[in-house]
Amino acid sequence: MLTIIFIISVMYLCLIGSLIYGFDKVEEFKLEDISAETKFSIIIPFRNESKNLDVLLKSISDLNYPKSMFEIIFVDDDSDDDSIEKINAKPFRLNTIDISVLNNVRRTASPKKDAITTGIKHAKYEWVITTDADCKLPKYWLDTFDNYLQNHNVKLVAAPVTFEKTHSFFERFQLLDILSLQGATIGGFGIKRPFLCNGANLCYQKMLFETLNGFNGNSDIASGDDIFLLEKAVKADKNSVHYIKSNQIIVTTNPQTNFKALMEQRIRWAAKTSSYGNIIGKLTGFIVLLANALLVSLPLLYFTQIITLKALVYTVIIKLLIDFLLLFKTARFFGQEQFLPSYLLSSLLYPFFCVYIVFISVFKGYKWKDRAYKK
Repeated sequence: MLTIIFIISVMYLCLIGSLIYGFDKVEEFKLEDISAETKFSIIIPFRNESKNLDVLLKSISDLNYPKSMFEIIFVDDDSDDDSIEKINAKPFRLNTIDISVLNNVRRTASPKKDAITTGIKHAKYEWVITTDADCKLPKYWLDTFDNYLQNHNVKLVAAPVTFEKTHSFFERFQLLDILSLQGATIGGFGIKRPFLCNGANLCYQKMLFETLNGFNGNSDIASGDDIFLLEKAVKADKNSVHYIKSNQIIVTTNPQTNFKALMEQRIRWAAKTSSYGNIIGKLTGFIVLLANALLVSLPLLYFTQIITLKALVYTVIIKLLIDFLLLFKTARFFGQEQFLPSYLLSSLLYPFFCVYIVFISVFKGYKWKDRAYKK
């Protein structure tokens, strides 16, 4: 048994160690004071997002970028609240921005992929950016994308996302989790093996989307518009896929409000992982699951005297330390180090949460935007 524990621990150390190395390899991008050149079509799918639209619309109005150089395309996915009315009754400060609202054209089992495809078909400009209706956009968001595109030969660019409202431990638990995912995302780009990105902050060429036949091949899966497109882009031309590591471009969103909503979200995430085509992504998920399953089983192995207390303590400490190093680097980049005191308790609870989600995702479907989906 000690041999198995040793092998899993070494595999996990190598994985997280490589992501830490990769995180440092991605240099922080500094915004320069240059004239804007790129025109953007920003696509925002939404369904019953009335409560979040005020924050989003305010952040759109506060964007520093020339208003004549971007358009906002909202794609309504059958909302039954007053979301459309709220967008159409936009404040005076948004009158100079080209904003349109389209109805989603449903063709597949994935409403969100259909919404993005609908938006892209109506996009005026070559560069498309996707984000979500429950997000807040930073002031220099488009400036940073434009600056990066002027300085690099790219076709797809991923960018950072984090949570903003984190008052309770439940919210901080989610924050630390998304920071660990962001750390893994950046680390993957740093070792030239990108396997994660977030559709709330993703920019790519319209021509690339069309050349890759959009979401064809994974449209039977409700979510995963971001990662499946990333996989296609990496397979087509890995060198044209980059990550912008800049605190000027961080998009913020909100954590889930209750455990049921969090569980549904994570089951949805887990349900799509078996369809990933990137072997690095699958291998990473498998090793992380093994490591967390090991931590869950350690107390039982100790009480049945299969392992010693020393083996239990050493294994837990090794995982805590290597995880903390990646999380610390990520939190420092996002300017959220003040939430790290919640790490110890979160890290002890997370293995049980992780294993539970993976287990029930095998047997259970999920709900997303008030719609039920089977695995």
